[in-house]
Amino acid sequence: MGLILVGMGIYSLFWSFIGMTRMQPAARTTPLDDFETCSIDNFRGTGYPFLDTAVPMTVEDFEDRRDRLAQALVADGVDAFVVEPGYTFKYYANISQPEWEVWEPEERPFLLVVQPEHLPSGKVKAKSSFLCPSFEAERARLLGMPFAEAIDIIPWEEHWNPYETLKTAETFSRLRGTPRLMVDEEMRDFIQRGLGRAGFHVVGLQGEVERVRQIKSEKEIGILRAVNTGTVEAVRQMRKCLSPGLTESEIARVLDKTLLCAGLEPFFDIVLFDENAANPHGGTNGSKVLDAETFVLIDVGAHLMGYSSDICRTFFPPFLERPASDAAVPDWMKEKLDVWDIVFEAQTKSIDQFIVNATAASVDIAARTVISAAGYGDAFTHRVGHGIGIKAHESPYLNKGNHETVLRAGMTFTSEPGVYLVDKFGVRHEDIFLVRENDTAELLTGQRAIGPWDP
Repeated sequence: MGLILVGMGIYSLFWSFIGMTRMQPAARTTPLDDFETCSIDNFRGTGYPFLDTAVPMTVEDFEDRRDRLAQALVADGVDAFVVEPGYTFKYYANISQPEWEVWEPEERPFLLVVQPEHLPSGKVKAKSSFLCPSFEAERARLLGMPFAEAIDIIPWEEHWNPYETLKTAETFSRLRGTPRLMVDEEMRDFIQRGLGRAGFHVVGLQGEVERVRQIKSEKEIGILRAVNTGTVEAVRQMRKCLSPGLTESEIARVLDKTLLCAGLEPFFDIVLFDENAANPHGGTNGSKVLDAETFVLIDVGAHLMGYSSDICRTFFPPFLERPASDAAVPDWMKEKLDVWDIVFEAQTKSIDQFIVNATAASVDIAARTVISAAGYGDAFTHRVGHGIGIKAHESPYLNKGNHETVLRAGMTFTSEPGVYLVDKFGVRHEDIFLVRENDTAELLTGQRAIGPWDP
């Protein structure tokens, strides 16, 4: 009987608990939660078609890069190209940040050395070797770098001079005269001085060698198109979900989460409202609050398969009603609309200069001419753009003084003119363009902005 009573007591308690549970109100969501859910759902709803153009690099792709580097070394009259872990090392040997981080700050040099090898057929191929501390040799082999054959390591002991070890290695001792080395722009000074003291003639990055990385392959272009188109689409889908009261930093966090849904890895985002956007790269604490009259500037970058996006849009929030006509535009909005159009026209004129044999300076000057003619010349405070690839900012750089650099087919650039009015607002439009042989630049961001209600 006692057991029955106990059982009945448990039974009663169970149904009492169920009743209480049913009476509990559902967990409430905050406007920030709703914003995040909306943004992510919108982006997922696209199906991510932009990812279709992204195809991973193969061992053969990296070998082709090194062979093109070897041919460029011959053209530039250089005996070898030397690079330590960093972005250029990644470009030629596919070492990503987590793998190189334990090498990069070391006082012990770990260097990739690429030399041209002349085959009997007359073809030039790359001969690659690594100057590596002896005790790290096995770890270097375990990095899984993209080489069809086992990597060639030139080891040095801790009590040796590593640069003299490289100089006396068979790969250089057979050369006549002073070996001429070209070093990457990321090469640290103490390594360059060590090479020079060991008897190498060291020169900086230039010429055909620099252009190897500047001129993108079709696979690189496909990845750049995917990551930049996807980044723009994430901003567009997120914008549809904006509501009053959100802060700059809250929007930045949700944009990051939205990008990650498609496998795009955000590495910077700048979200600025009105007068905060008058400083092109921000610098505030992200606490400014969104309202209907806010002019929003978002500049964001993400990575996909090691390649970068870097795009910018300036727009009104979706809950601000678009004026029915020019006559209906309120006074507070007029200058914002005018500047938006001026900057867009400046970008259009810069695109016309993305042609083979145009100078880097001409692209900047084309945009600057439009903005200056409109009376805002002093408010366009930076260059119009830069190269883009595995780094968001890489050469060539598009400034009005760069008359020496000539554009070639396969180069990819940002065009990002802007006008920044202190204590008022800032406007910037940024898209990515590819220089093609047919003199018509190719857009790699899917679609340019249409207007401040349709970025």
